[in-house]
Amino acid sequence: MGVSFKAVLFGLAIVAGPAFAQDEAVAEAVQGYMDFATYEQGIILPQQIDADVFAAARFIDTRDAEQYAGGHIEGAQNIEWREIPARLAELPETGMVILYCNTGSLSAQATFAARLMGRDNVLVLQSGYLGWQETAAYKP
Repeated sequence: MGVSFKAVLFGLAIVAGPAFAQDEAVAEAVQGYMDFATYEQGIILPQQIDADVFAAARFIDTRDAEQYAGGHIEGAQNIEWREIPARLAELPETGMVILYCNTGSLSAQATFAARLMGRDNVLVLQSGYLGWQETAAYKP
């Protein structure tokens, strides 16, 4: 089994529910991903988001609709964090996709799920929207 196949199995487990989540194949998929991933893999810091990165990235605000309406990164699409597996097709398969929430904790879970489901181009914004407001290298 390759890592990609394992990632697909894990993604199916998320969608299929708790009964499938106990399957040994899912445990192997998660372990395979975690053995393969580096500490820095899948994250981006606000300080790394300069004008070029901002222009090249697609931002996904994973907070709820009310928080999104209260303010978000310009151009960001709103997909609540727990909806990412079911709406994975809405994320581009190429190019940089940056997921964020207020602090990075919920969007980290969404990023983990997306990456396990085969989207290696998805990153979590470390420190989230609050960190971006404070330390982003570029804000339009």
